[in-house]
Amino acid sequence: MENFPIINLEKLNGSEKAATMEMIKDACENWGFFELVNHGIPHEVMDTVEKLTKGHYKKCMEQRFKELVASKGLEGVQAEVTDMDWESTFFLRHLPVSNISEVPDLDDQYREVMRDFAKRLENLAEELLDLLCENLGLEKGYLKKVFYGSKGPNFGTKVSNYPPCPKPDLIKGLRAHTDAGGIILLFQDDKVSGLQLLKDGQWIDVPPMRHSIVVNLGDQLEVITNGKYKSVMHRVIAQKDGTRMSLASFYNPGSDAVIYPAPALVEKEAVESKQVYPKFVFDDYMKLYAGLKFQAKEPRFEAMKSIESDVKMDAIATA
Repeated sequence: MENFPIINLEKLNGSEKAATMEMIKDACENWGFFELVNHGIPHEVMDTVEKLTKGHYKKCMEQRFKELVASKGLEGVQAEVTDMDWESTFFLRHLPVSNISEVPDLDDQYREVMRDFAKRLENLAEELLDLLCENLGLEKGYLKKVFYGSKGPNFGTKVSNYPPCPKPDLIKGLRAHTDAGGIILLFQDDKVSGLQLLKDGQWIDVPPMRHSIVVNLGDQLEVITNGKYKSVMHRVIAQKDGTRMSLASFYNPGSDAVIYPAPALVEKEAVESKQVYPKFVFDDYMKLYAGLKFQAKEPRFEAMKSIESDVKMDAIATA
């Protein structure tokens, strides 16, 4: 089995830049995931985020989760549970407008630390998008511009904890899915594992590494690259021991951003593999995704294609 791609971003500054860019390209084309080390976010910042996130879960979330499990009788399930996940979560929105000051139960230090961490992740996401542009032969800033829409990108963090589960064979921490959006940056627990991706029909563990950031590509980057890069199915396996922390930050297109394959990439392809992905408004895709998250992505793309063709037919009819 090939090794999970681990990218040392510091190597972009020296003689190994070309080899490192090639590793990023291979990861985007063949894995849809890679893990970053030496990414520029100070270790002490990450340590503080981890300490405060775990403290907040213990203080504010753990008991609520236990009560939810009891109310649904999940401790004693005998058959596979397919309609919910073994996770405790809350969501922080950073862009276009932050909601951090409004989320209940966060102390002032945690709010401030998360604001700072989000800004660092936003900068890293935009740096990565430009590296992808370079590898794809697109002009610098192309992906950021496409994501911008009229009000800028959507950017937020899903803060999750996956508590110990008595029946991990019957209930997933998080059911298999691809991510709907753009580029996702994950700060995950380095002691408790659980994240897996699907590659060549096999589930592969994403290795927990201290102070790393795991990156994966969402459906929108598959569309924009006309399938050259792929969004990949992934899941979280619940564990019998230990609570796994996960902070997944989603740098997504703005709600009114129009998403379609980059013309420069379509032109590069052979005649028989012209544009195969639809053109749509990101918010329309998200509305569809909301009901189909845990299903294959291909029918979602097909549904957006039929909406696109209906719009074209309406335009012809009213012309």
